[in-house]
Amino acid sequence: MNEHYYVAIMAGGIGSRFWPKSRTSYPKQFLDILNTGKTLIQWTYERYLDFIPAENIYIVTSNEYVGIIQDQLPNIKLENIVAEPSRKNTAPCIAYMSFKLLINDPEASLIVAPSDHIVLDNATFKSVALKALEFANQTGSFVTLGIKPTHPNTGYGYIQHEADAVENDIYKVKTFTEKPNLELAKTFVTSGDFLWNAGIFIWRVQDVIKAFETYQPEMYELFANEKGKFNTREEKEAIESIYPLCTNISIDYAIMEKANNVYVIPSSFGWSDLGTWNSAYDNLEKDYLGNAVTGKNVMVIDAVKCMVSVDDDKLILLQGVEDLIIIDTKDALLICKKENEQQIKEYVAELKRNFGEVYL
Repeated sequence: MNEHYYVAIMAGGIGSRFWPKSRTSYPKQFLDILNTGKTLIQWTYERYLDFIPAENIYIVTSNEYVGIIQDQLPNIKLENIVAEPSRKNTAPCIAYMSFKLLINDPEASLIVAPSDHIVLDNATFKSVALKALEFANQTGSFVTLGIKPTHPNTGYGYIQHEADAVENDIYKVKTFTEKPNLELAKTFVTSGDFLWNAGIFIWRVQDVIKAFETYQPEMYELFANEKGKFNTREEKEAIESIYPLCTNISIDYAIMEKANNVYVIPSSFGWSDLGTWNSAYDNLEKDYLGNAVTGKNVMVIDAVKCMVSVDDDKLILLQGVEDLIIIDTKDALLICKKENEQQIKEYVAELKRNFGEVYL
C-alpha cells in the first residue's frame, strides 16, 4: 500500500430522505438499511481498508456522532475521527482535511468519499480508484468517478465529458449538472457522454489547497491563518472559530465547476448512492409480487411493488396496495407513494414546522 494515499469518508449528514428510520440523532450512514448485518459506514470503511493504510483512513463527521463511530468502527483511532462543529457542506470539510494532511505529509493524495453509498464490485472499484490516484499524482489534476447510467434517474447529478479520452479511459470534464427533470435526464442518458456523479473525488492535497486559494480565497485564508494549530491541542478551538465564518457550499460549486483540470473515469462497479427509499428498494430482494420487505412479521396479501421496512417485533399486514413506501418505527409511520419519494425531504421539513424536532 502507498503510505501517501489517504481517504476522508464524509459521515456528517442527517439522511432526511430516509426518514423515519434515519433521524438527526442516528442518521442513515449508521443504519443497516439493506439488512446485511453491517451498517453503511462499516461497509464503506472496509472497502477502503483493502488498498488504503488503516492509519490513513479518516472519518469526517459532526461532533454529535463521534461516539457512534467509535462504537461501529472500534479499530479506528480517535484522532482519525475528525469532528466538525457545524454542518457547512462539503467544501469546508475538504479544506479542513486537506490542511490537516498537508502539514504531516506534503505528498498526500486524498480520496474524498461519502459514507452511505453502495459498491457491489469492490475489486473493480479498487482498480478504478488506484487508477485515479495515479493519474492525479502524475498530472496534478482533479479526478472524479462517473457512473455509467442505466436509466434516466432524476435523483442524481450528472457529469458531461469530452468525446475523446486523454488516456486509458480518462476523459476531461465539460460540465456538471445538478439533478435534472425527467426529460433532461432522458436526453443525458441518450447522448452517451453523461455520467452519474458519484460524489467521489481524488486529488493531491497540495493541488486542492491551491484551488481553494484561487477559487475560494476567503475560505482559504480562514484555514491558512490557523493551520499552525492543526494536529495540536489547539485544533478544536481553531476550527470552532473558523467554521462560523465559512460559506455553506459544496465542493462541486466551490472548486470542481470552476477548475479547468477536472477529469472523470466512466465506471461500473455496482454503485448506488442509496439516497432514497426507492434506491433501497432497488437493492433489496423482492418477493414474487415485487415487494421488498425487511421485518420478520410482515404479511402481504395482493400487495404489489411496495418498499416495506418495519421492526421485527411489529406485525404488519398489507392488502391490496401498490407502489407504496411503508416505513414503520416506534414513534412514526411513513406511507408514501413511491413516485413521490423525492419529496420526503420536503415532508420532513413540514413536520419540523408543525411538530418541532421531536420526531426528527
